[in-house]
Amino acid sequence: MSENAITRRSFLAGSAGVAAVAAGAGFLSFNAWEQADARGTSDIDHHTAHSLCNSCSSKCGFTGYVVDGKLGKMIGDANHPNCEGTLCGRGYGFASIAYNEDRLTDPLKKNGGKFEKITWDQAYSEIAEKVKAIIDEKGPQALAMVQDPRPSGSYYTKRFMNALGSPNVYTHGAACNMSKNAGFTQVIGTGDFTSDVANSKMTMFIGRSYADAIKPSQLHAMQKAHENGAELVIVDPRLNNSIAFADEWVPINPGTDLAFILAMAHVVVHNKLYDASYIAENTVGFEEWADYLKDCTPAWAEEITGISKDTIERLATDLATAAPAASIEPSWRGAYGCSYANSGETARAVCCFNTLLGCWNQEGGAFFGNSVKAGNLDKEKFPPVPKPEGKIAGADEYPLSLAGMGVNVYAAELAKKGEIKGMFFYNSNMVAGYSNPKYLEDCLSNLELSVAIDIQMTETCQACDYVLPDTSYLERLEVPEFIGGKIPAVSLRDQVIEKIHPNTKPVDEIFTELAEACGVGEYFPFTIEELADAQLRTVGLTLDGLRVAGTARFPEKTFKFGKTPTWKTPTGKIQFSSDACHAAGYPSVPQWTEPVASVPEGDNYFRLIGGKQAVHTHTQTANVPALMNISKQYNLDRVWINASRAAKLGIAEGDEVEISNDEAKGTVKVHVTERINPEALYMPSHYGCSSKDEKTAYGFGLRQMDFVPFRIEPGYGGICSQEAIVSVRKVGA
Repeated sequence: MSENAITRRSFLAGSAGVAAVAAGAGFLSFNAWEQADARGTSDIDHHTAHSLCNSCSSKCGFTGYVVDGKLGKMIGDANHPNCEGTLCGRGYGFASIAYNEDRLTDPLKKNGGKFEKITWDQAYSEIAEKVKAIIDEKGPQALAMVQDPRPSGSYYTKRFMNALGSPNVYTHGAACNMSKNAGFTQVIGTGDFTSDVANSKMTMFIGRSYADAIKPSQLHAMQKAHENGAELVIVDPRLNNSIAFADEWVPINPGTDLAFILAMAHVVVHNKLYDASYIAENTVGFEEWADYLKDCTPAWAEEITGISKDTIERLATDLATAAPAASIEPSWRGAYGCSYANSGETARAVCCFNTLLGCWNQEGGAFFGNSVKAGNLDKEKFPPVPKPEGKIAGADEYPLSLAGMGVNVYAAELAKKGEIKGMFFYNSNMVAGYSNPKYLEDCLSNLELSVAIDIQMTETCQACDYVLPDTSYLERLEVPEFIGGKIPAVSLRDQVIEKIHPNTKPVDEIFTELAEACGVGEYFPFTIEELADAQLRTVGLTLDGLRVAGTARFPEKTFKFGKTPTWKTPTGKIQFSSDACHAAGYPSVPQWTEPVASVPEGDNYFRLIGGKQAVHTHTQTANVPALMNISKQYNLDRVWINASRAAKLGIAEGDEVEISNDEAKGTVKVHVTERINPEALYMPSHYGCSSKDEKTAYGFGLRQMDFVPFRIEPGYGGICSQEAIVSVRKVGA
């Protein structure tokens, strides 16, 4: 895009998982570090730096080995709790993003539908002028921010928007884990928990694959449980890669997990396999739920889920027998994070079922861990930002949603209605990944101001008026990342290499300078180094010290099993029954609710489901050549169809098929397999890029979200990402 752009780069990721190699792309050979170390530092500069991977939200710690300013290799930090010394393939591949030829290198402004390079001063001046005009006309509530949480991004985006007076700061949650976390909160008073898989006697995974995502440490735990003889069960329409360590695959009909859990709960309650004294002491609403469960028999659920009543009875009994060293694992996006109109209620049912097991804070069960966070900072050096007036937009319309995430797609709806006038996006490809892209792009087109801050020209960048070039994660220091768990920790993303493109800026500089231009610079009178050091000193550490260590743990805060949690619910107890859910239009106890979309009669209709592959994180990694080359080599863009259904349609392995519904139409090759439920069609969630400036990703495969109607789950705010029905036909048939 400018004279600062890299014109020719290539990258190769070593499959052994310890090196990143590139010829002429800033990466050196595997042995470069060792060779430099052997020669000493007199003839060549070499150093190490600790950082956090940015290929997904897990932010695994690693050490980068640098020779003459070029990254030679990466090794996972053994002390980091999310990776335990192991990085995944995405982590190694994504490091090359720093050297990607499609990097954004200069501020851009859309003029007549085309982008032109402008200076930072012009960008700041024009953006600030529009921000002030919007506030003068409609108030700060007419501004919104959508950001995919990363350490500095989370801190600076919120501080910037709150300084302007707007409470409208959204994460990607509504398109990821909003419904799950919100449903959990209604039962146990917090948005998440952890299954102690490694020490369990039995763990059930619903729509979750540790082998495909997200944390290497989770896969280590699953492997340990397998080796210890634990019963590990995968409930998923698609047989995912975690089957390598699991004992059984339960190929459930998509969108029916709620009925499955209710039927298992019926078995446990009807057969009195639960801990009655635990229920009496720690819960409210049990009798009401137990009464509803009387009709939720395994035979009833068999008709809905496609799972035999005997299997349901057996699995429920096995879980109760293994209790309290057993649990249903909390899952994530793929099952009920944001997938269906019943996802929030499914999450409630999961917590209610785990309560029947009495597994909370029990070894081998489900626990909440301990945490550490930065304390209060000097108010003169780090002045507190006044709390904005009012609630985040969408809080009233979706009362069960979590304010810390917000319903980002509702903000887009408000933009379409003209109520939100300006939106910022940081590290967020909302247009391509959060719901129907055509609808979201149309929403953004109605804004008076739209600004994207990113490193690649994503679909969201293409839809905005201004694009500001961020540095890659390897080129910046960020605020500390605090991590909860059995032993809480804090880790650091330090700068590994020098800035490659001179006209890019790190996130802290961008928002500090934007704040100054917008007239709220008094809330940013500090550098990132000063902020990071001040935060660390509140927990007895220093920036210099953590730069050396990378990750520091707090053994004095080690979690101990057996202690009854403090339930942060309105009743102070586990809530089988929720007044808030009742007020939001749901039954007070979890009950069966069907998905909105139903599969019509006919052999060619399927429910469309998505999900990760081990080499990609949704759309974020698709433009990385090393990772996309794997996708292209192994035809990973293929849709999956059940073999018996394919036979009825005359479809064979490798055939090209047309996928269509009222939202979209496209052709792609097909993978015919027994590893998928007959009702489902699986489409990977990484492909179908429509931004021509992402040259590696552009035009490869189909995009799942193109086929998903715009819909928001009532009450909870999730995007209903799998409430889509498609038809399939063989091309040429």
